[in-house]
Amino acid sequence: MLGFLPGPIIFFISSCLLIINTSLWAGLISIGGIIKLFIPFKAGRNALTHLMNRFMWAWATCNGGILHLIANVEWDVEGLEDLDEQGWYLLISNHVSGFDIAAQTYLLRNHIPMLKFFLKKELIFVPFLGLGCWALDMPFMDRTSPKKLKKNPKLKGKDLQTTRKACEKFKHFPTSIINYVEGSRFTPDKHKRQQSPYKHLLRPKAGGIAFTLSAMGEQFTGLLNMTLAYPDADLNAKEGVLYQVMSGRVKKIMVRIEQMPVPKVDAEVYFSSPETRVEFQRWLNQVWIEKDQILDDVFLKHNNEISSKK
Repeated sequence: MLGFLPGPIIFFISSCLLIINTSLWAGLISIGGIIKLFIPFKAGRNALTHLMNRFMWAWATCNGGILHLIANVEWDVEGLEDLDEQGWYLLISNHVSGFDIAAQTYLLRNHIPMLKFFLKKELIFVPFLGLGCWALDMPFMDRTSPKKLKKNPKLKGKDLQTTRKACEKFKHFPTSIINYVEGSRFTPDKHKRQQSPYKHLLRPKAGGIAFTLSAMGEQFTGLLNMTLAYPDADLNAKEGVLYQVMSGRVKKIMVRIEQMPVPKVDAEVYFSSPETRVEFQRWLNQVWIEKDQILDDVFLKHNNEISSKK
């Protein structure tokens, strides 16, 4: 709707709206989290948690409204069938830009429980966002480094115990956990430095998924493999995909979702057996090979559509 304006002005407007939207709902969620500390009854705390999840739903919905305002984006989506708002899911995805979270939460908000993340403990100090994520019961991780483990072997397994304790609250509410398996956003420079064997992806890292499955694998009812693409974005542009989206230059978002069985990971075996870790990494590499082919098909389809319009 604002496509007639210059890109920098659209970016300024959309940035302001995004900041206001995030501050509003994160503020309400944070207030709810503080109030929840003083509620003595479990039923009352659960009711407030449900309300705060609705606040996150409202945040995601407003983000979609902002996207519609700055550009009439076309969504090309496959795989939303048979998803359950009352299920427990682990979602794995490639990571393209800082806009991914907004796009994914908006798209999935009426199909699965609101997405949650395993966060580094330092992020709790980020204004609004840190307190809001804490109020939504997202686990903050204090991962023990290999150096600390070497000095104090008694710390082995402490991370997993802490995570399991933090995830106990998820047993009472349907939950979706998202994991960006590549560990970083895709850029051509990172792709080159990694010497990635994939055309459109960085190398996947198995440790994060294995850790999540070890902590709460028995709770998940499904594994969702999401492939995300902005086919008309220029990945080589200096300003990045986030700027292109928020300046109204991205007109299409493509998403493919595949439901997969949940792999079983025994923490004691996985973290002590190199062979088990190698086998799990091979499984993940195969998933990434197939994801790379999906992206090839997505970009080919988009290019064919452009050619047919000329």
